[in-house]
Amino acid sequence: MKKRKIFIACDTTNLAKVNKIIKQSKTNKIKIGYKFGLEFMNSKKGRQFISSLKNKIIFVDLKLNDTVNTMMSAVKSLKDLKINYLTVHISSGLAALRAVKKVSGSVKIVGVTTLTSLDNKDLKLIGYNRSIKNLVTHQAKLAKKAALDALVCSPYEVSAVRKFFKKEIITPGVQIGKRNYDQKRSMEARKVKSDWLVIGRAITTGNIKKNILNLAKELK
Repeated sequence: MKKRKIFIACDTTNLAKVNKIIKQSKTNKIKIGYKFGLEFMNSKKGRQFISSLKNKIIFVDLKLNDTVNTMMSAVKSLKDLKINYLTVHISSGLAALRAVKKVSGSVKIVGVTTLTSLDNKDLKLIGYNRSIKNLVTHQAKLAKKAALDALVCSPYEVSAVRKFFKKEIITPGVQIGKRNYDQKRSMEARKVKSDWLVIGRAITTGNIKKNILNLAKELK
């Protein structure tokens, strides 16, 4: 049986805490990577810390969404960090997605669909007329057209997206047990059928080793 794959969200600027997360999450039961978002990457020592990591799977979650040239320049500026995955918003458009993919080299470009913190009511407020499922499906087709390496969607869209997007699917909004935090489209880890699960506070709050063990049991 293949090991389940987890990105632990390191949502902090505290380097000591990040070191603790990495140290205490070591296990042979689950394949572990580490996700660093805007908070960490914009911190004073965040970039330097990432550059010092060795033999780790690094997922930089910046959700780039800008003009073609700006996005290309941003991707090029990150190449010295030797990261594995980098997120861009699919809503940046086909031209930008293709351009970013062209200059990404060994970095896997991950298309972000619709945030798991949003629901259909939120989409209407923003100005979308489609349902979340229809919108995410459309975004998945665009990601395929741009030849992106991976896709981010909530647990509820994985089955629909699989019909069109055959590469890696990464899913945030994942719970250990029934506790939810601030996601509107979340699901218990054992029910999620994507390639990578993204889990933050459910692992990093409290006893990290114990939380990892509980997760491993849930995923059996």
